[in-house]
Amino acid sequence: MEYFQQSTCDFFQITLMIILTMELIIGNLGNGFLALVNSMNWVKRKKISLVNQILTALATSRICLLWFLYTALLVSLPNPDLMTGRMIKIINNLWTIVNHFSIWLATCLGIFYFLKIANFSNSSFLYLKWRVKKAVSVTLLVSLVLFFLHILLVNLHIDVWINESQRNISYSFSSHNPAEIYRQVLSIHIIFLSVPFGLSLSSFLLLIFSLHAHQKKMQQHVQGCRDASTMAHMKALQTVITFLLLYTIFFLSIFIQIWKYELLEKNLFTLFCQVIALAFPSVHSCVLILGDIKMRQAFLSVLWWLICRPNYMETSGP
Repeated sequence: MEYFQQSTCDFFQITLMIILTMELIIGNLGNGFLALVNSMNWVKRKKISLVNQILTALATSRICLLWFLYTALLVSLPNPDLMTGRMIKIINNLWTIVNHFSIWLATCLGIFYFLKIANFSNSSFLYLKWRVKKAVSVTLLVSLVLFFLHILLVNLHIDVWINESQRNISYSFSSHNPAEIYRQVLSIHIIFLSVPFGLSLSSFLLLIFSLHAHQKKMQQHVQGCRDASTMAHMKALQTVITFLLLYTIFFLSIFIQIWKYELLEKNLFTLFCQVIALAFPSVHSCVLILGDIKMRQAFLSVLWWLICRPNYMETSGP
């Protein structure tokens, strides 16, 4: 019976590692494609728009996030003895840095779409609409303040935990269970991640309200057709909905770890939570590519070239 349970556990662990590796490949290809296309357009045109600046920075931060999470998982799972207090501190700080910019740049992208597409007669909204770049810059500056506070609180909790643990003469990191401190640190992460989530949710709700008001206005003039503004609203809503859905799944993975923090000792549980978390930076990049006409056309061109290249090599060969 124990052998069967061990075999089942090994099977699920291998399956989760395969899924994790696929997410890493998809995420790197998607984010790498976004960064490469925007960088090439920047070099070609000698200028880059605000939305492409956000997309390039977002893609770069997510590549760093994917590789960091994957590397940290490969180091910590087979070698739990390496998880000393200093190592836990380094991993949490690095995760906080790369995840912060990934989340907040995606939030800024949602704010950009909202300010560019939504239509309100409110004077405050019109002020922000005509100063989109300033609004995005201020959002990033505010996020930096929250970032430093986030880092400070996380390090404070870890230092307190280390000092309390070291008071015990028989203390050993290899024998000490760090699950409790993980639970406390994850709770702090949830608090600070809820701020960009709230901003994204507000943008989504305001876009819906703007779309409803616009459609109601258009029904008085045009019947049975969709104008450009309505289509822009719908595309922006699709992008924001996908972002919120993936963001919610990401939130749930952290909540699960807080709720069942005693299971953090189990490699299979940790691996499962990481698979859920990695879906956010991996899948969202694909959504951004498919949701943008120029990006989608560039992706299809590259895909067509890759498909036709072997046939071309065969026909042009000796």
